[in-house]
Parts: sequence; C-alpha cells; structure tokens
Amino acid sequence: MKKPSIDRYQLTTYLENYLEPSHFKDYCPNGLQVQGKNTIKKIVGGVTASKDLIEQAILAKADAILVHHGWFWKNDDAPITGQLYHRLKLLMDHQINLYAYHLPLDQHSVVGNNAQLAKHLGLLVEGQHPSNPMIWYGTLQKKRITLSKFGRDIQQQLDRQPLIIGELDQVIQKVAWCTGGAQNYFSQAIELGIEVYLSGEISEPTYHLAKESGVAYIAAGHHATERYGVKALGEHLQEKLGITYQFIDIPNPV
Repeated sequence: MKKPSIDRYQLTTYLENYLEPSHFKDYCPNGLQVQGKNTIKKIVGGVTASKDLIEQAILAKADAILVHHGWFWKNDDAPITGQLYHRLKLLMDHQINLYAYHLPLDQHSVVGNNAQLAKHLGLLVEGQHPSNPMIWYGTLQKKRITLSKFGRDIQQQLDRQPLIIGELDQVIQKVAWCTGGAQNYFSQAIELGIEVYLSGEISEPTYHLAKESGVAYIAAGHHATERYGVKALGEHLQEKLGITYQFIDIPNPV
C-alpha cells in the first residue's frame, strides 16, 4: 500500500496559513529554512534542529524535520562553518527539508507551547498580558495547593525537577507562564496580580525579584517546557494531512 505524501509547497502553505508567522517579529526565519526533496511522506519532529536530531531523522527515513528551535538566528555569524556546516551537510546530503517555527509556535492558541503547557499542567487559561501577549495567565484546575505540591506536579508531568524560588508552603491559585527563556518577562507577569510565574530558565536577578516581590518563580527547563508544541503540531499535521509523523525527544537538561 502506497504511503500518503504531500508536496513540499502544499505543506509549506498549510503551515503558513495555520501558524501565521507573518504576524510575528521574530529573531529567526520561520517556515522552510532548508529545502530538501519535493515529496514528503514522513516528518520527524523535535525541539531543536541539533545534529543528534538530524541523525535520528535520517535513521527514521524522514523527508522533513519540524522543530521549534531552528537556525539562522539574528545574531548568528553568516559564514557556514563549524557546527552549522556539519548540520547543514547532513540535511543536504539526505535531501531533508527543515521547517522551524519559533514565536508562532509559542503563541498558537491550540498547538502552541503556552497552550500545550497549560494543558499538561492543568492550568485554566484566562488571558494574555495586555502589553505582552507572550505571557499567559490563569488559575490552577485543582483547588488551591501549596507551591511545593505544584512543583511536584510539574516534575511528574515534565519529567524534570524544577527550580523553585519562593515559600514552599505558600498556597497558590493564580499563575502566569511563558515557556522557554522568558525570565525577563517576570516583572510584567507580576503586574497581573499572580502568585507564581513559570518559565523555562532563570537568571541571577530573577532570584532577588522573586524574594522581594513575594511572587514565586519556577524554572522548569527550557527544553522541558517546549516539548509539547512541536509534538502537538506534528500530530495535527498527521491528522489533517495524513502524512506520517514521529516525535523524537533528544534529552536536554537545560
């Protein structure tokens, strides 16, 4: 039986219409970053377009790779040398397409990282910060629980122990979050009248802001908080377009 396939142009068009990357001012190009073969029968998804993921995609006989963290970032050097050369050569030698969606995949209301993290952690979405829509806020589905209990729930769901800054016996209900490296949004999140802010990473000043504001901060891992968007997007493509999708999680402790 012949496997379902899709033309690269059709897949690109579908993703552009679904994620609407033109609405975002991003730090990297969104969409098709590296052109490969025209006919796509299988897509492999992962968080970052690392050499490990590319090698796994080759073994899986993928025609395209779909990631959240792609290449060609704003401050990257232009020459194709070193790490980028070795990654790019692997892709081009095997004619694998590379698709990457950064902010559009953070923000999508269904398959986005923020939406999917809320789903996995049992957060009821109430809205987004009025001046920074990257910050989402809401409440816990469970009755008011301690910060310590919320931390244990996060560890169970994300399979990673979070770093918690705050009083562990504090009872919480109101939460704001932004996946990945969004510790610099902490001050804006505090404006929402929350009790805890959740992101992926933490910086040295974050500790002091949490202690002095009385708002708890949870760093649950950049990679860990951004697994679910690209996974959900790939599953959506499989359902809507019929092509085979495989999510491959390359472990990352950061």
